[in-house]
Amino acid sequence: MSANLRFGPELRRLRLEAGLSLTEFSVALTYDKGHLSKVERGERSASPDLARRCDAFLGANGVLQSLVIRPESDPGTAESSAPPSPWAVGRRAVLAAGTGSLIDLGLKPGGQVSSVADPLLASFRTQFDQLRQLGQSTDPKVLLPLLETQTRTVTGLAADTSSTARIPALLLASRFAEFTGWMAQEAGNSGAALGWTDEAAALARAGGDPHLGSYALVRRALVTLYDGDAVTTIALARRAQNDGLPPRIRGLAAQREAQGHALIGDERACLRSLDRARELLAGDDADRSAGPVIGTTHVSDPAAMTTGWCLHDLGRPKAAAEALDRECRRVPTHALRTRTRYGFRRSLAHAASGEVEHACAIADELLRAMPAAPSATVNSDVRRLSQELSRFRSSRAVRDLQPALARVLVPAHD
Repeated sequence: MSANLRFGPELRRLRLEAGLSLTEFSVALTYDKGHLSKVERGERSASPDLARRCDAFLGANGVLQSLVIRPESDPGTAESSAPPSPWAVGRRAVLAAGTGSLIDLGLKPGGQVSSVADPLLASFRTQFDQLRQLGQSTDPKVLLPLLETQTRTVTGLAADTSSTARIPALLLASRFAEFTGWMAQEAGNSGAALGWTDEAAALARAGGDPHLGSYALVRRALVTLYDGDAVTTIALARRAQNDGLPPRIRGLAAQREAQGHALIGDERACLRSLDRARELLAGDDADRSAGPVIGTTHVSDPAAMTTGWCLHDLGRPKAAAEALDRECRRVPTHALRTRTRYGFRRSLAHAASGEVEHACAIADELLRAMPAAPSATVNSDVRRLSQELSRFRSSRAVRDLQPALARVLVPAHD
């Protein structure tokens, strides 16, 4: 018997064990009674979102989710080779020179920069901060060519400068490459995102910083998370939580692990990971670091925001909406990309809670901002929101919002 055919009878058994009529159950879940009846009889398939909500409400500990969510890939696939970047051949020579100078001189990150390279590096660091801020309100496809050029330029600077200047140049180039990978993912090119992330890790190692390589695992886990691959997400995130790593990287990795656990409905493991993330990030020294901050700079309490994110995937939309309401109000108004990312998850949580008009009001504001900062990853939640709202077609707010949702999900072509 297929998983979907097993789901209906199991759902009915658990509902009856809980002493709930179909009417009571449909009201609790804000789902149509007729739809739930057809799901129980095997006449309709359950969506992953419905399975999560049923699982959470009935305390099924992931049993219902396991019957509808597709099998995850082997964690070993996370190590599959990514497409090489267009400048990989030139990079090898630079990295060889950088590694050699580290061995010969025993230098560590933070060495003094030569008088010639110092103003150039200072200028590129300023440009990096500006580009990162620009990434909040600009189409990633517009930024990508500039980021790729800047990464190559700073890497070339590392090859042409003295040994002492080469190290900070390599480290800055690694941050350019890491951000380029993020913009590639936002543009919808996961292969390029992984390729640039690998380049960032290699450049960082050549500059004497082994930590960015571990953060690259967290970035890879984000790609697999958006692909719906919870097993690989958890495996990658766990590898980035070694005791020798900085608290911020371990905290961000614990957050990603929590999101993976939430995706498969393991609430206990998810909450444990969130507690660990909260503790690590509370004591991180990112603000005292001389280099660019790793991870988000626009979320004041990343662990609290991620908790709201996870609660929705755990089938607890009301609690998710409360957490996301609180945290989204703290995001700076200029951080459009961050506001849309968590804002659509907030709207989704309200829609799943049956607060349809409020969900539409939130989404309407965000949809107006999206043309300035389009995002392939945010679009995944926009699609989920559209599906969630489709259950409330009789709502005028939903009907009014549909054209704007369609423009984002099916953009017009010239």
